[in-house]
Amino acid sequence: MTSNADDKTTASDQPAAKEKRRGGSALKSRWDNMPKQFRWAGMVALVLVLYLLPMRGFYEFLGIPMGDFYLPFYTARTDMAQVLFDTAIFVLLAVGLNVVVGFAGLLDLGYFGFFAVGAYTVALLTSPESRLDVNWPWLAAVPVAIVVTTLAGLILGGPTLRLRGDYLAIVTLGFAEMIRLYAARNDGLAQGQRGIPSIPHPPGQGADGKALFGVTDARPYYWLALTIIILIVFGVRNLARSRVGRAWVAIREDEDAAQIMGVPTFLFKLAAFAIGAAVGGLSGALFAGNRGFINSDSFTLENSILVLAAVVLGGAGNITGAIVGGAITWYLPEWLRGVGSQLGLDFDPAEYRIAVFGLVLIVMMIFRPQGIVANKRRAAEFEDRRKEAMVSE
Repeated sequence: MTSNADDKTTASDQPAAKEKRRGGSALKSRWDNMPKQFRWAGMVALVLVLYLLPMRGFYEFLGIPMGDFYLPFYTARTDMAQVLFDTAIFVLLAVGLNVVVGFAGLLDLGYFGFFAVGAYTVALLTSPESRLDVNWPWLAAVPVAIVVTTLAGLILGGPTLRLRGDYLAIVTLGFAEMIRLYAARNDGLAQGQRGIPSIPHPPGQGADGKALFGVTDARPYYWLALTIIILIVFGVRNLARSRVGRAWVAIREDEDAAQIMGVPTFLFKLAAFAIGAAVGGLSGALFAGNRGFINSDSFTLENSILVLAAVVLGGAGNITGAIVGGAITWYLPEWLRGVGSQLGLDFDPAEYRIAVFGLVLIVMMIFRPQGIVANKRRAAEFEDRRKEAMVSE
């Protein structure tokens, strides 16, 4: 039992602790208190900068030297536009998984399986080397890929979403492994290690009359992916603020209580699973259209774990957090590779990206378990748990 003196000390420490927590979100509070016009202008400026990132003239206009470095965190060893496209695909995957893990609270370890389904659907329908031999245009195959991955999410979620926690994680992990193992079979539709080549690129022509989406310039692919991310973010944001989003939050916090209060928990969990699967399939379709070739090596378990780790690192349940986590998780290895080449190291620091990322995750889970950009509600939950732990001690 604590004494009155201890109670007084604890009470006196509370304002300081509250001020400390308030300081961590001071920047966000200042942003929220700005006039709406300023916030919209800031977001438009940010989007414009993102579109200009792969443009060489953008850095020349800013007076940034264009020697070995494009930016202080990027070297010319790797095509910047291609890196930005790959980062955008990973961010899109993180936004989709955030619906499942962050909003609905469903632990999904096999999300990359939907990415593979979307990519293989486009490849099978469009490539002349496909065993289906249908040769659809890429643009017509994308909606089919989204529908197929949505159906895959419904088929997987139907019998399994009554499971919770670790059991659901194991089932989803098994789903991703089934997709990968089938793709590795040489006698299957996916054609194993030989893969599916000659996948057509998105349609479109540039100002010079040449194909806009080719193999030498990845900038149009990045702009297309960035545009899709913006549209998906607006859609997911509106869902999160709707009745559906409130139902997801209730399920995440206490599924039994939500069900008692009349929320059809299974249907809302199934909806989250289907939406996440659709976004994953769309990401795979974009990936296949950019690469022009896919095989089973493109869809490893490591990538599925990295997407989940990106959501946790950025802040589960927060769209901005998912974007930040996805961007950091994919761009950091390229930054490390650039540092190694510039410093003349005998080894490639990017080879140790998993170890570095694991160490960062451990530190984050100890000191900031709510993620880099914390969701307000989840941050409050972690704070309550911390107080309960201190009281029990």
